[in-house]
Amino acid sequence: MNKNLWIKIIAVSGCLSVVLGAFSAHGLEAVLSDKRMENFQTAVQYQVFHSLALLGIVCIEDRFLRLGYAVYSARFFLLGIIFFCGSLYLLAITDISALGMVTPIGGSAFIIGWIMLFLAATRSK
Repeated sequence: MNKNLWIKIIAVSGCLSVVLGAFSAHGLEAVLSDKRMENFQTAVQYQVFHSLALLGIVCIEDRFLRLGYAVYSARFFLLGIIFFCGSLYLLAITDISALGMVTPIGGSAFIIGWIMLFLAATRSK
């Protein structure tokens, strides 16, 4: 796992979640309906949670994880951020309902990421 690269990805994701959260609170509140604002804020929350989860994976010492599964976990979390959060951001801003079909793909990626993290923590003796 290239930890330096992952830390950069995490930093960008964390920064974007703060920027997008502030943008929604100060720039979109008067523009978006309550439902669309709720979708946007859900995306921000999930992006923050999974950015922190990624940081946790990177910070755990390699000796505690099966590295292959840890890498897959990180990749699935990143895919979840892109597909789940990204589709919700776009859905909220554009109201293109077809984007709602992408959201479950990202949600599934998050679930698989958590399963991979569990498997990463299951060390063979």
